Amino acid sequence: MKKTQLDTLDFIPQKDIVYNKLLPYADRLDAESNDILSKIKGNLGRAVQLREIWPGVLFWTRKLSTYMRLYGRKFSKEDHVLFIKLLYELVMIPKLEISMMQGLARLLINLLKKRELLSREDLELPWRPLYELYDRILFSKTEHLGLNWFPNSVESVLKTLVKSCRPYFSEAATQEMLDEWRPLLCPFDVTMQRAISYFELFLPTTLPPDLHHRGFKLWFDELVSLWVSVQNLPSWEVHLVNLFARLANDNIGYIDWDPYIPKIFTRILRSLNLPVGTSQMIVPRYVTNAYDISHVVLWVSALLGGPSKQAQAQLSGLFNSITSFFHPSNHGRWLMKLMKLLQRLPASVVRRLHRERYKKPTWLTPIPDSHKLTEEDITDFVESMMQPVLLAMFSKTGSLDAAQALQNLALMRPELVIPPVLEKTYPALETLTEPHQLTATLSCMIGVARSLVSGGQRFPEGPTHMLPLLMRALPGVDPNDFSKCMITFQFIATFVTLVPLVDCSSALHERTDLTEVERELCSASAEFEDFVLQFMDRCFALIDSSTLEQTREETETEKMTHLESLVELGLSSTFSTILTQCSLDIFKVALEKVFNFATTNIFETRVAGRMVADMCRAAAKCHPAESLKVFVPHCCNAINQIAVNEEVLNEEELDKEFLWNLQLLSEVSRVDGDKILPYRSELVQILQLTLHLKCKQGYTLACNLLHHILRSTALIYPTEYCSVPGGFHQPTGDYLPIKDWGRPGDLWNLEIQWHVPSVEEISLAFYLLDLILQPELQRLKRFAEGEQDMSRDDVLQSLTIVQHCLLGAGGLMPPLKGEPIPELVHSMVNLDETTLYTGMEYDKSRENYRDAICSVMKQLLQYILEHSEDDTKSLFSIIKIISDLLHFKGSHKHEFDSRWKSFNLVKKSMENRLHGRKQHIRALLIDRVMLQHELRKLTVEGCQYRSIHQELMRDLLRLSTSTYSQVRSKAQNVLFTALGTYNFCCRDLIPHVLEFLNPDNSAVTQQQFKGALYCLLGNHSGVCLANLHDWECIALTWPAIVRSGLSSAMSLEKPSIVRLFDDLADKIHRQYETIGIDFSIPGECCDVAKQIMTTGNPLPKEDVPSEEEVAQGLKRQELKNSESVGRYKQLIGDLLDSLSNGNSPWKFEHIAIGFLSLLLRDDHQLPPAAVLFFVKSLNHESLYVRKVAISAVAGIMKQIKRAHKKVPVSPLELCGLKQLSGTVAGDRTDNQWLQYNSSTLPRTQVDWDQCVFVEKTHWGYYCWPRNLMMYAPQEEQPTQNLAREEMTEWEQIIFDHFSDPVFINQFIEFLSLEDRKGKDKFSPRRFCLFKGLFRNFSDDFLPLFRPHMERLVADSHESKQRCVAEIISGLIRGSKHWSFSKVESLWELLCPLLRTALSNITVETYADWGTCIATACESRDPRKLHWLFEMLMESPVNGEGGSFVDACRLYVLQGGLAQQEWRVPELLHRLLQYLEPKLTQVYKNVRERIGSVLTYIFMIDVNLPYTQPTTSPRISDFTERILLQLKPLNEGDEEIQNHVIEENEVGVQDERTQAIKLLKTVLKWLIASAGRSFSTAVSEQLQLLPLLFKIAPVENDDSYDELKRDAKTCLSLMSQGLLYTEQIPMVLSVLQEIAGSSSWHARYTVLTYLQIMVFYNLFTFMSDQKAVNDVRALVIKLLEDEQLEVREMAATTLSGFLQCNFLSMDAPMQAHFEALCKTRLPKKRKRDLGSIVDTIPSADLVRRHAGVLGLSACILSSPYDVPTWMPQLLMDLSAHLNDTQPIEMTVKKTLSNFRRTHHDNWQQHKQQFTDDQLLVLTDLLVSPCYYA
Repeated sequence: MKKTQLDTLDFIPQKDIVYNKLLPYADRLDAESNDILSKIKGNLGRAVQLREIWPGVLFWTRKLSTYMRLYGRKFSKEDHVLFIKLLYELVMIPKLEISMMQGLARLLINLLKKRELLSREDLELPWRPLYELYDRILFSKTEHLGLNWFPNSVESVLKTLVKSCRPYFSEAATQEMLDEWRPLLCPFDVTMQRAISYFELFLPTTLPPDLHHRGFKLWFDELVSLWVSVQNLPSWEVHLVNLFARLANDNIGYIDWDPYIPKIFTRILRSLNLPVGTSQMIVPRYVTNAYDISHVVLWVSALLGGPSKQAQAQLSGLFNSITSFFHPSNHGRWLMKLMKLLQRLPASVVRRLHRERYKKPTWLTPIPDSHKLTEEDITDFVESMMQPVLLAMFSKTGSLDAAQALQNLALMRPELVIPPVLEKTYPALETLTEPHQLTATLSCMIGVARSLVSGGQRFPEGPTHMLPLLMRALPGVDPNDFSKCMITFQFIATFVTLVPLVDCSSALHERTDLTEVERELCSASAEFEDFVLQFMDRCFALIDSSTLEQTREETETEKMTHLESLVELGLSSTFSTILTQCSLDIFKVALEKVFNFATTNIFETRVAGRMVADMCRAAAKCHPAESLKVFVPHCCNAINQIAVNEEVLNEEELDKEFLWNLQLLSEVSRVDGDKILPYRSELVQILQLTLHLKCKQGYTLACNLLHHILRSTALIYPTEYCSVPGGFHQPTGDYLPIKDWGRPGDLWNLEIQWHVPSVEEISLAFYLLDLILQPELQRLKRFAEGEQDMSRDDVLQSLTIVQHCLLGAGGLMPPLKGEPIPELVHSMVNLDETTLYTGMEYDKSRENYRDAICSVMKQLLQYILEHSEDDTKSLFSIIKIISDLLHFKGSHKHEFDSRWKSFNLVKKSMENRLHGRKQHIRALLIDRVMLQHELRKLTVEGCQYRSIHQELMRDLLRLSTSTYSQVRSKAQNVLFTALGTYNFCCRDLIPHVLEFLNPDNSAVTQQQFKGALYCLLGNHSGVCLANLHDWECIALTWPAIVRSGLSSAMSLEKPSIVRLFDDLADKIHRQYETIGIDFSIPGECCDVAKQIMTTGNPLPKEDVPSEEEVAQGLKRQELKNSESVGRYKQLIGDLLDSLSNGNSPWKFEHIAIGFLSLLLRDDHQLPPAAVLFFVKSLNHESLYVRKVAISAVAGIMKQIKRAHKKVPVSPLELCGLKQLSGTVAGDRTDNQWLQYNSSTLPRTQVDWDQCVFVEKTHWGYYCWPRNLMMYAPQEEQPTQNLAREEMTEWEQIIFDHFSDPVFINQFIEFLSLEDRKGKDKFSPRRFCLFKGLFRNFSDDFLPLFRPHMERLVADSHESKQRCVAEIISGLIRGSKHWSFSKVESLWELLCPLLRTALSNITVETYADWGTCIATACESRDPRKLHWLFEMLMESPVNGEGGSFVDACRLYVLQGGLAQQEWRVPELLHRLLQYLEPKLTQVYKNVRERIGSVLTYIFMIDVNLPYTQPTTSPRISDFTERILLQLKPLNEGDEEIQNHVIEENEVGVQDERTQAIKLLKTVLKWLIASAGRSFSTAVSEQLQLLPLLFKIAPVENDDSYDELKRDAKTCLSLMSQGLLYTEQIPMVLSVLQEIAGSSSWHARYTVLTYLQIMVFYNLFTFMSDQKAVNDVRALVIKLLEDEQLEVREMAATTLSGFLQCNFLSMDAPMQAHFEALCKTRLPKKRKRDLGSIVDTIPSADLVRRHAGVLGLSACILSSPYDVPTWMPQLLMDLSAHLNDTQPIEMTVKKTLSNFRRTHHDNWQQHKQQFTDDQLLVLTDLLVSPCYYA
């Protein structure tokens, strides 16, 4: 294969598309692709060297991506590498417009996609430019200020790009990345998320084993131990998991995961968020930060196998424990996740097996033999998944996930998978009452069809099920149940595609070499004929019941409904599949049957007729010769006989029989062209007879006949789709069809039979055109010239005939010709179109009908629009014809798209992912080749725009702005498609569209106005003319839209027009992306471009640009850049002009201002006029305008900010150490200097200047960067407080306005207005504005703002307070670079203000003040803000102003401290010391706030690996102190009552009351920290457990007081916590101790706690045998508790543990319960009737009850199946039915539950019992006791 290619191509292609070699014109493609490739290389290389990024580079890179779509990677390796290098350089151009970058990045991704083609030796890419690009865009510093507008998709494109480049990073990259990002690892900071997501994205994991020490070994231990030690699912944990999954998958066998496996599975189980126990609180962050299933699946499938087999054991455990959740009766938001897990895991394991066993070895590291999956591994895996999958078949979410899982499992182990599915399918086919069961099982059978039919060594008896299944599926063709009908069609079609329907029973006598199964199949195959006939009978019944007369009233629509058309599709495709796969004998019988059905009845042509005609067409397609022989003569005779009567032809309503025969004939003629030739005279005669019928229905059918005859003769297509090449017509002696069951097509010997038009066929087509089309065109032409009258119906009839001729013979007509339109854009490279050969040589000697139709249509259109514009039907037809003239070459894009989709669906449902290598069935492969041919026909990338196109598009525009809305919308759609097809035609059309919007043009009607707006708006997929990414176009369209407000046709009274403008503005805002101003290409790209032009085959014919050309290119580049800037300024000028003439309506003012706000950029300052406009607009009367102006001015402040100089500083010198400690994070000696220390605060000018301020919170926590960039000293920074004359023009504008007291008064007035009551929040936009103001002009405006601030602070109105909060936070953050004296005086002003504000705080404003202080402290050195912190620390809880103000002060303080994280230990200690005595607060709101503050105080105390113990407060010390105070509560046994204040309470309360109040606050703290901290202080919390158990109530009742509710919540949250292995014994010992407590509430709660704790730490528990035994002992002990409720709960717990396989039902346990059951009860003494009944249960009764409960727990633990031990236990239980209460009650409950859960599948469950047992059971379940 490769050898021959080397001769024709002169290079070895990397990987081309194989399907091209199967096309009928394959021999011409090598020359064609070489020609295109050399043009691409030449022109792309030239464009880059000439520095022409647009249009040159973009035009030719688009050609390259089209080339790859058509030919795959059909270029040599050296070209491949050069293309990648060139594109990498282009993507990294720093100033490149983002949308261009994105297009180039997508092409680069495509070039890198198949990584096996290029090894690390071939290609190395640097990682840093990629990181800088990613960082610049995703963490843009200017995007939030509106200076950059990025497309939504940019993030995913960049991520994919990094993934594609990752394998090629150098071996030193890992270390460089770690050095770059380790300093960001501060777990309390947002940078943690950023660093870990960088690690996940960038770290290479595919290095070869000899480089592992430079790859993952550098970071593995560090990151894994970080992951293991985090307990509360922070948002970055997900990224770590994704990284590990990828690492595991790329390095199977090189990493020992065994120590981590229990932890991995425990966390996966937790991540599914399954509900456990009765009252469970879900922590919201567990749901939002849960693991991504696709990565979990990857990780699990990479862990399987290997010597230890541990992962499979845990996986089985995982599925055992969650199986019952898959049962269809369970439902919840967790279900989607479970289904995803189920569907993806088998697929992932199949992918791994494929990689191990079948994939060609590539340069990527192979899996070592020791870790490959063995046969045993596969069996274990499949067995562990079967039970959940079988349950999921009937899930509420549909059976699709289960079907996909089964498809993959069956590839590995058909003998384990298919039989149980069959067991469910056979009964489902019999049942009539449960249609859902049928659809579910059939869709699963479709998934396993291929594994079933092909049998193989593993499952040889598979094929024998095929016929019984087909026969039993037939009743599913049921007119009354639509979904059943469709799934049955799909089922039959799937199976029949795989199996030749040939009767081989004769082979039994002729052959002796058959195996047993083969003999069975041969004899069964005799039933095929029967099957086909029965199927046809079913279809006929279906058709009979769906005729129009039956399904519609007279008045209703006659069209097919959507459902009917789906059934029609299902029916015809299934029937044609069956006939394709039949032997000739069966076909003849079927043909006769369908012929009789079609000709003995007369059908209406809309519904039933279509279905019958489809069946006949299917027959004709399979064997045209045999079928046409019966159908054509019959139909022609029938039509001719009726038409003997002359007047028939002029009737409005035609005879039904006539129409039906015509319909039948038109469908049957859709066959292979050369088979039609013998009947040409009959068909032509019929056409002449019927094309001019009066009846519309009649001539439409005749047009269809014409269309079909032309199509079959003029197109290229395959003529058969049989599953074996050559069909089944050999005698059975030589060839046995059953050997081909389920056989895949052989790509190299497909032997496609192509229909290529012969000379006779083409001459027939042209004969028909001359005969029929020519006269019609002449008639229309005469009509258009006014020489001949035609009625509207006649015109429509002629147009219909023209349209069908074009549709039929479009492939024979060469495309429209015309002169190219010159000078739309200037380019130094050629921009020619590429033409692809699609098997058609156009015959130049014949008339070109496309041109003829085109010229007549243009005349006709003029005539109709002038004389009868209301003839909309003709206009519709003309629009369709114009569309086909432009684009139609024999197939339509939308048809191609839907075929491509359905091809992919079928491929997915039947593919074999295990063996890969395109082992699809033959029909599918042929279909794919056909799609390749169509793709070539439809590829219209970069067509030249010629004069003829220009004329047609002007016509379309005229139609798009005509009177009738339907005409407009149809024409617009065609116009949009055309706009996307021809190069640069938009530039030509835009001025014509804008003419309609011009206010000076008074002749415009409202309809034209609306049409033009719709043309600008575009449709959802195509071009949006109003928003092309090009300065020239936008500079025209935007001002025109704004000016159109003055047009006479514009009226804001019409809602449709208002809505259009809204949509336009909205679409522009949504789709606008910043347009580039700088189009430079750097020199590095040019070197690569030159290489591309001079190396590798094919060599380009273009010359390398000369020196002069290059110089000219550079000149043009500069010119283009300056032109862009000019156009940018001109656009802003135009918009400002239209705003300044004040008479345009308000809506257009708003639109213009919106446009202006989009034009702010970070690489070019806004012109001063626009700055002036925006500053003035700050005081505009419209709220919308003010909002836009605030954002814009904030952005302008950023633009005019003067750069502050930074210098690199070595962290070593700062802390005065010789060298840094190793990787130890946390509080170390080398970062102590930047922590807050009140003794060394910079309180004087000297200290301030010496102090090195580190603004960002994360620096120095984990480790120091190599070079820390710090601000240079004050004297090197730009001067502050410039005089006005030293300022730039921009600064002067702002300075003048903000120095004007009147302006400021008005401004503040507006800012302190209410916007939406109760909805307003602190506005970050306004904050940015003030921050910029005070940053750029230091304290120039402070005197003006001061009086306002003082006034606002004293006013308690919500909006006034919010306004002053925004100003203050902007002031504090803006004062970053002020000198010491200014800062000091600033705080002298601010401290009193803030004190006032905090004393006036209200419910509405406390959140705003919190945000204000938090925003002010963000990323600022705490030593710089010491005034603020000291002020906030002055006694926050002092009771002045009541409890509410206390809570608010704490909230505000917390906002500030939380931003400072680990750098203020001293403040945290001071605060804790201050709060501790106040923990017994009375007020609930203060308690909750203190709880939250405590969380932040202890947040820094984490136990992460490599981390020093913190110097901030520690939980352990605090807990010790607390426990001392809580002692009084632990001592007494009485119940702890909530403490409620009485009014007159004075004096000291006793210790106990104090302790209760303290406890309430502590509970608030525990609840708050559950969701926020990283690690849980388990050992400390355990000491509080006994107390909580004592308080928590048992029942779910909301009327309980706060204390009890909180205790319950706390327990629920604690029980869900993740435990380390070493913590388990501690927890268990506490629980054992509590289980011995005297309160039964506590004992009861131990059980509920245990359930959740064990499930949420399942595998960690199971890996510790002692823990399992302890839990079991604890539960069994509580089963014998004296309190009934505790016993019942213990039974529930036991049954749960058994169900999730945490405990197993072993012999000793069963024996133990049986022994307990046999405990003798004391005889009932005969009592006097009056005496009190003995209520205290004797110990014996308790023990007996415990035994019964134990047995009942075992029975209830398998609700959905019957294990072998169950029948015996049920018998044991039934013996106790008449015991005393409570035993009798337990037995009844158990039996009724057993009955409820086993009722559904009782037929299967019955098999497990002996007959005697069944008798007893039936007795029990139906005896009176059941109703008692």
